[in-house]
Amino acid sequence: MNAMAGNSAGDESAELADYSDPHRIPYGELPEGHFYDPDAEYEPDPEYAATLAPDAARQRRERIGPTGRPLPYFPIPGPVSEPGPAKIIAMCNQKGGVGKTTSAINLGAALAEYGRRVLLVDFDPQGALSVGLGVNPMELELTVYNLLMERGLAPDEVLLKTAVAGMDLLPSNIDLSAAEVQLVSEVARESTLQRALQPLQNDYDFIVIDCQPSLGLLTVNALTAAHKVIVPLECEFFALRGVALLTETIEKVQERLNPELELDGILATMYDSRTVHSREVLARVVEAFDDNVYHTVIGRTVRFPETTVAGEPITTYASNSVGAAAYRQLAREVLARCHAE
Repeated sequence: MNAMAGNSAGDESAELADYSDPHRIPYGELPEGHFYDPDAEYEPDPEYAATLAPDAARQRRERIGPTGRPLPYFPIPGPVSEPGPAKIIAMCNQKGGVGKTTSAINLGAALAEYGRRVLLVDFDPQGALSVGLGVNPMELELTVYNLLMERGLAPDEVLLKTAVAGMDLLPSNIDLSAAEVQLVSEVARESTLQRALQPLQNDYDFIVIDCQPSLGLLTVNALTAAHKVIVPLECEFFALRGVALLTETIEKVQERLNPELELDGILATMYDSRTVHSREVLARVVEAFDDNVYHTVIGRTVRFPETTVAGEPITTYASNSVGAAAYRQLAREVLARCHAE
């Protein structure tokens, strides 16, 4: 993670800091406690902090983030009068274990903290997103599978409220694996999820879809329904190799099914600046994708597995932790990119 900055040097920082937001508070007037200082405010966890800012003083002084670029100030988002129409974000990577589900849960929770209405869609037959929010997938009578395959089923019959105010869930379980086979014979099979989510778009500000770790028909459905794609990428060489294949799939969906789809950003996860390998992988990602790499970087911490056991986001499980601050910054960066459009 990194320092929150305003009025930072560099053209890129100045450009990003000028995102149009009527609620933007100038950095000099920012209330105490509304920005991230790696040396203060949060739990004394120097080992984890070192994974993100080995030289915190320099980082704060020069406003340089872990990606090596000038770090912009991401405004505190103001309230919204009413929800919708929702921005649909697909959290997608065909490699497993890169932080898709963790990022979907915690980004959604952070957006909800900022007053946005959020719907999380568990679109993985493993049901990890549902488990991460304290739901037992095996006890569910209705899931997103039923919403896809049963005509006349209303989304409200499947929706579950979560413990986070303003955040709802469309759960999943192993039944969803059958959908990939059954959808093959359907007309416009790639748009099935898009049609299922249509009635919900005006009820939410963001719909975040947690995709399965493959590039099969379920993932294509998620990309067809989405406006944006976030690619969580573990800072490890084998994870980097698969990004080219994923971007090729995104381009095909853009051309053939969903011209509105765009790659919103690559999110570096499980980053540890103390290892040369992590730093090299992050540098190569920034070199290849430049502005498509989020400034926010998610570091390694044991807190994330703990939150899965607890069945809640890190923003409520360890509200003052550096990991929670990272996802709040990611939420602000996502909102800032939306305001810039």
